[in-house]
Amino acid sequence: MSFETGVKVRFADVDPAGIVFYPRYFEMLNGAVEDWFAQALGLDFKTMHLDQHIGTPTVKLSVDFLSPSELGDMLTIRITPQKVGRSSCAILVVFSGDGRDRLRAEVVLVCMDLKTQRSMAWPETVRARMDAGLIAA
Repeated sequence: MSFETGVKVRFADVDPAGIVFYPRYFEMLNGAVEDWFAQALGLDFKTMHLDQHIGTPTVKLSVDFLSPSELGDMLTIRITPQKVGRSSCAILVVFSGDGRDRLRAEVVLVCMDLKTQRSMAWPETVRARMDAGLIAA
């Protein structure tokens, strides 16, 4: 059960050649993770960060750039949990558009107590929803 969201490649996202400047993909990826938490996991970033003092830093990021994206492209971003631990979650993120994959990223997020700057267990409801999205290995 993957989560999907979409994004349009805007002028601010591209370099002079008209293709996505690679750091912009990371901003799009972070926005998709924020959407995933709010829409699929039931915990929006405002509540999580400001009210509950929980962060989700990225501790590992491995990316393959498969095909360029251009100004005006509509991209689908699919997030699929791969492994959920006590305080970490490995996800696969795939950007696609016009029938081809553009970017594939393996990401590890960690649940962190923002006050102590230490890892902590995922809130139970979030963890249960992450587990529900796991792909059978």
